[in-house]
Amino acid sequence: MIDPIMPAGANLARWAAIPLRLIVGYGFFAHGLAKLEKGPENFVRIVEAIGTPMPHMMAWLTIAVELAGGIAILAGAFVALASIPMVAVLLVAMLSVHEQFGFTSIKLIAVTARGPQFGPPGVETALLYFACLAALVLLGAGPWSVDAWISRWRSGQFGR
Repeated sequence: MIDPIMPAGANLARWAAIPLRLIVGYGFFAHGLAKLEKGPENFVRIVEAIGTPMPHMMAWLTIAVELAGGIAILAGAFVALASIPMVAVLLVAMLSVHEQFGFTSIKLIAVTARGPQFGPPGVETALLYFACLAALVLLGAGPWSVDAWISRWRSGQFGR
């Protein structure tokens, strides 16, 4: 039943977490998968080049956070906990790679016969991911999530 005091959109607000989960979860997972597909040792060299201590371990840890965190967010599983290492990865990327290129993530340099040519991305995309993770932590994972299932199970409403 629709609450006559609440605006119609408020009844839809509980679903807001789902599109956030889908884009953030898929984005993190895709980035981790790309690092595996391109060869993890290539990513180790990048991590080493930016001066990260223990580059081999940190590269693999980043890949693991992106893959596992992406899956957790997609499933809506332990969203608040999974967000912690994901935010750490975002902060390191922002401060060690993207900050020097400013804010904008898309920098059109030229349009050639081969198509558009872009410059290096700034911090914009990392901040968008950060904002989405913050919203998920504040909103909760929403319906159709492992977190919602756990909450119903703990409150004895499982199966309703």
